[in-house]
Amino acid sequence: MARPIPEADFQAIEAAVAQYAGGASAAQIAAALVSPGARRTLQYRLRALVDAGRLRLTGDGRAARYHLGAEAISEPEAADIVPLSPEGQALLAYIRQPVAARQPVGYDRAFLEGYRPNETFYLTEAHRAHLATIGKPQIDAAAAGTYAKHILNRLLIDLAWNSSRLEGNTYSLLDTRRLLNFGEVAEGRGQLEAQMILNHKDAIEFLVANADDIGFNRYTILNLHALLANNLLADPAAVGRLRHIIVGIDGSAFHPLEVPGLIEECFDEILATAGAINDPFEQAFFVMVHLPYLQPFDDVNKRVSRLAANMPMIRANLAPLSFTDVPGDLYTRATLGVYERNDIALLRDVFLWAYERSAARYTAVRQSLGEPDPFRLRYRERLRDIVRDVVRGPMDRKTARAHLAAITRNEIPAADQEQFVEVAETELLGLHEGNFARYQVRPSEFTAWRLVWSPA
Repeated sequence: MARPIPEADFQAIEAAVAQYAGGASAAQIAAALVSPGARRTLQYRLRALVDAGRLRLTGDGRAARYHLGAEAISEPEAADIVPLSPEGQALLAYIRQPVAARQPVGYDRAFLEGYRPNETFYLTEAHRAHLATIGKPQIDAAAAGTYAKHILNRLLIDLAWNSSRLEGNTYSLLDTRRLLNFGEVAEGRGQLEAQMILNHKDAIEFLVANADDIGFNRYTILNLHALLANNLLADPAAVGRLRHIIVGIDGSAFHPLEVPGLIEECFDEILATAGAINDPFEQAFFVMVHLPYLQPFDDVNKRVSRLAANMPMIRANLAPLSFTDVPGDLYTRATLGVYERNDIALLRDVFLWAYERSAARYTAVRQSLGEPDPFRLRYRERLRDIVRDVVRGPMDRKTARAHLAAITRNEIPAADQEQFVEVAETELLGLHEGNFARYQVRPSEFTAWRLVWSPA
C-alpha cells in the first residue's frame, strides 16, 4: 500500500506555485522547494494536487503551468461566456470529475475511419450556412490568401497571442505586440514563452505567404509543426517529425497511440480525409478534432491543429479563426472530451462561438481599414511629432520604445494611453520611402534612420 503523502509536502508545493502569478512550471516549482526529491515524485504530487482541485494545470509539455486552484476561472463563468448545448454541458460534467473517476481509454481508430468526407458532418447544415454568412469579408473575388494579407499585422498578433495563451503562455496582448513588432522580450518572462510566440509568427506567415501551395499534405503539416516547435522540444530531431516515443496527457484518462507505424498510417488517413472535405468550416473543425486526438508529434499538437484549422479560411478568403476570448480551461476540457469520449459536442460549442467572435473582430478591422480613424485624427499632430523625433534622432527600436513610453505617460490621458502606443507603433512600423514626407522628414534623415532601425 502506498504511503500517504504528508500534507506539509502538498502545502510546500502550493507555496512554491504561489510565487508565480502567471503559473509555475515543474522546474520552477522544484527550484523553489527546499527538498524537491526525485522528478517522478514531484510529478506524482503535482498530479495529486490537480486531481484534488488544489492546483490547476494549463498548457502541456514544456508549456505546462500550474496555478493555485483559487486562481482558476470558475466553470459557470466560462459556460456563461460560451453558450453550451445540452450535449456539451453533459460532456463538461463528465470531464469535471477527477481523473480517477473517469474511464481509462486508448486511441480508437474507428472514430477516424467512421468519418466519410461530405457524407459525415460534425457541423450541421445550419451551422455551416451561418459560418459562411458571417465569415465572408465582402471583398471582390481574389487569389487565395488575399484577405489574410490585408489583415496580416492584426492576424499575426491576434492568433499568435491567443493560441499561445491557450497553452498557458503568460504574455499579455501588449507584450505580444511589442515582441512581434519590436523584438522586445517582456520583463519577467522566460525565453520559452517568447520563442512560442515568435514561432507562431513564423508559422502564420508561412501559411499566408504560401496560400496557393498549402494543403492537408505532409509538406504543409510537417513544416507547420517544424515552425511551431522550433527550439521548444527536448529532442531537436523531433521537430517536423512524426512521433516515435510514448507520450501521456496530463490530467487525462486518455492513452495516445504508441506504435510509430500506426501513428503514421492514421496521420496520412487524417490528411487524406481532411483534404477531401469540401466545406471549409467542416474541414477546419475536423482537423481540430483529429490531429490532437492522434497526437502525431512529440508535443505542440494542439497548436498545429489551431493553425491548420485556419488553412481553409486563408485559402477561401474567409475571416480567420484567431480564438479571441476563448476561455483556456473550457478549451482544454473540450479537447479532453474528444480524447476520452470521442465526443465533439463541447469542442463544437467552443469552435462555433470562437468563429463568431473572430468574424466579428475582422469585420470591424476591415471596416476600419477603409474609414478615417477618429482617434488618429484627434492625435494627428502628436503622432506626427513622435515619428519625426524618432527618425531625426535617429533612434533604434529600443530607444524609440522608451521615448514613446515617456511621451505617452506624460502627455496623453490615461484612458487613451494604450491605444496611443499601439497607433504610434503602427505608424513607425509602416514608415517607408513612399510616405515619410508627411512627417516633415528629409530623405537624408530617413536614410540614416533606416540604417539604425533595421541594421543589415
